[in-house]
Amino acid sequence: MKYVEIVADAGSAATVMAIAEKYKAPDVRLGVVGEDGMQPMRMLVADDRLQSVLDTLQHVLGAQPTARIVVLEIEVSLPKPETPAEDTQETGTATREALYESVERSSRLDGNYLVLVVLSTVVAAIGLIESNVAVVIGAMVIAPLLGPNLALSLGTALGDLALVRKSAKALLAGVVVTVVLSAALSAVWPFDTGGSELALRTHAGLDSIGLALASGAAAALSLTTGLSSVLVGVMVAVALLPPAATFGLMLGHQQYALAAGAALLLTVNIVSVNLAAKIVFFVKDIRPRTWHEKEKANRAMIVYVLGWLVSLVILVVVMYLRKTLAA
Repeated sequence: MKYVEIVADAGSAATVMAIAEKYKAPDVRLGVVGEDGMQPMRMLVADDRLQSVLDTLQHVLGAQPTARIVVLEIEVSLPKPETPAEDTQETGTATREALYESVERSSRLDGNYLVLVVLSTVVAAIGLIESNVAVVIGAMVIAPLLGPNLALSLGTALGDLALVRKSAKALLAGVVVTVVLSAALSAVWPFDTGGSELALRTHAGLDSIGLALASGAAAALSLTTGLSSVLVGVMVAVALLPPAATFGLMLGHQQYALAAGAALLLTVNIVSVNLAAKIVFFVKDIRPRTWHEKEKANRAMIVYVLGWLVSLVILVVVMYLRKTLAA
């Protein structure tokens, strides 16, 4: 259940009341009309009908530049509604507006993001060099790589090129900082390149693809269902941070064959994570509001998904060729 407050021209009150009745809002109230002719209107909306209500309200109030719609969480609503279970069953999908706000905020390329990338890279590099699994996991807890990946996939689903560019820039910056910093650390820190944790990140296989696909799907599902993203953030970091750090460490030690393996693993994981997330957003029917935007987003989704699929096939071929040549 969500609390929706609308501030709009008083002449829209009858329309808002009709929308509340159409979507069976359990409670709707009209406030006092202000001196400016604007009137507050409030309604309670079931979670599974919230997106439809918001879309309809935006459509009918779109010509009012001063109209506002605010959605608030409800911790408790008493008395509990006495309606059949099928009428109150939730779909478990957050609204596109809430999804956008969440991923846009977590994909900003700012000082906090870069500091977290630097800190997680240092911790990951130490864990990899010392073959300390606990330290590597600790690095992945603080790695901020989940946001840009989800924002990239959501931007594609919504046809929002600005969000796609912004998230791609943040993701690229995070990977570049990780690689460069790891390479710099390896230049001043002698270590054995045959460590177990490092060795694991210099080979890409079908298991790597499965892990990355599962990570991307879990991340998108956690976002659309409103569940905690902490654990899936770690899963995504598993797929991205250690290979990127290993790539830099091997470059710094001039182990170019091993660096190439880590780079291949990193690329496979990035492609797989984003491909899985895009498919989940498609299945969960995350689309823009208007017909024109939907058509544009559908075209973008097809192009991007095909692009990721082709990239993944090419990478699998490269993996097979490397394995064949190594044998």
